[in-house]
Amino acid sequence: MNKLLAAALATTTLATGAVAQTEAISEFRIGILGGENAQDRMNSNECMRAMTEDALGVPTKLFAPADYNGVIQGLMGGTLDMAWLGASAYAAVYLQDAEAVEPVLVKINVDGSYGYHSIGFARADSGITKLEDVKGKVFGFGDPNSTSGYLIPSIEIPQMGEEITMESGAYFGEVKFTGGHEQTIVAVNNGDIDAGVTWADGQGNWEDGYNSGALRKAVDAGLVDMNDLVEIWRSKPIPEGPVVLRTSLPQDVKDKMTALVDSLHENDPECAYGVAAGESLGFDPITHDAYVSIIEARKAKSN
Repeated sequence: MNKLLAAALATTTLATGAVAQTEAISEFRIGILGGENAQDRMNSNECMRAMTEDALGVPTKLFAPADYNGVIQGLMGGTLDMAWLGASAYAAVYLQDAEAVEPVLVKINVDGSYGYHSIGFARADSGITKLEDVKGKVFGFGDPNSTSGYLIPSIEIPQMGEEITMESGAYFGEVKFTGGHEQTIVAVNNGDIDAGVTWADGQGNWEDGYNSGALRKAVDAGLVDMNDLVEIWRSKPIPEGPVVLRTSLPQDVKDKMTALVDSLHENDPECAYGVAAGESLGFDPITHDAYVSIIEARKAKSN
C-alpha cells in the first residue's frame, strides 16, 4: 500500500512539474531594441515572431519600447524572454544582474566578422567634413544605453584632442540625445542638428548606407539619400551585441530559440535581412567573454 502511495505521489509530482514548466512558457515575449520607429521594428521582426510561435507552440508577442531601457528592464524583470541587445545594453543588464540573461548568438557580417562601427556624420552641404568642424555646433547622440550611439563615441571622441569634451556647451555648442538612431539620422538630414552618430558595419557602399545598420535601414525606409550625407568620424571596431535569452527559461525553449535564430538566414533570407538590419551571414554562437571589454568600459563610465 505504501509503495503504491509513493508511486502515485511521484506520478503527481512529475505531472505537476510538467504543468509548471508549461505554465512558464504559456507565452513568449521578444523585446526589440530601439533604432527605428516602433512600427518598422515590429514589421521587420513579424516573420520571426510567427516562426517562434510555430516552434514553441505558444502565443508569441513583440514589444518595441520607446527606449533601450525599456528592453533592459523587461529582461531583468522577467517580462521579456529574448532580445537582440547592443553590447552596452547587454553590459547594463549584466552589471545589474549577472544571472538575468545569457548571450547565445551574434550577427555575422558578410566578411565573416562580427564587429561594427559608430559612424559620425553630417549633411554634405553643411561644410562639415571632419569632427573638428562640429566645434561650437550641435552634436547628437541616440540613447544613453546605446553602444554606438553614446558609450563608444563618448569615450573615443574626447581622446582625439585635449579640449574635446562631451560636456554640452564646452567643445560642442550643444550635446543632445535624440532618442535613437533613426531620430539622429532624421535630425541631421533635416538640419535640426549639425552632426550625430549612428551605427553601421562599415562594409559595402556609403550610397547604400553600408551593408547593414541604422543607415541601411534608413535608406531602405526611404528616409534619407546617402548622397546628402557625409561621414566625418568612425570608431574603432565594436563587438556586435548579442541575442540574449532569459536565463530562467526552460532549457528546451532556449535550445529551440537558439536553433531558430541560428538557422534564420538559411531558412528565410528575407526575414533574416529585416531582423539583422541589412545584409549579413546570419547569426553564430557567442559567449559572455566577447563583451568583457564593453562591460569594463561601461563600468568605468558610470564611476
